[in-house]
Amino acid sequence: MADRFICFRCGASLETLTLPFSRRDGCPQCAADVHVCRMCLYFDKSVPKQCHEDDAEEVFEKESANFCEWFLPGTEVFDPERANQAQKAEQDLASLFGESSGTTQADANDSLVQSAEDLFK
Repeated sequence: MADRFICFRCGASLETLTLPFSRRDGCPQCAADVHVCRMCLYFDKSVPKQCHEDDAEEVFEKESANFCEWFLPGTEVFDPERANQAQKAEQDLASLFGESSGTTQADANDSLVQSAEDLFK
């Protein structure tokens, strides 16, 4: 692959995916869809419909897979500041509910089940 494509959400390399990206393709690291407006060369927040291609149909969900025929993957799609904000929001949410950032929901559920089972011993 001549161009180095990376995921718009996490910045992981998409080298393992074949071009053209299919509507079903996802990032191998975060599972985000890759045939999305946010990954497109024509995506631009500052223009109407957030797309430089005037003939493209408007897509309202910019991070959901779509059938746009004008889609061309861009190489400058990852925004590290946005990713840091999302990670901080996840950490804040976890701390709000008393979970450590390394604890997953499955781990928390296992702990609760174990506590309930200990009541009947």
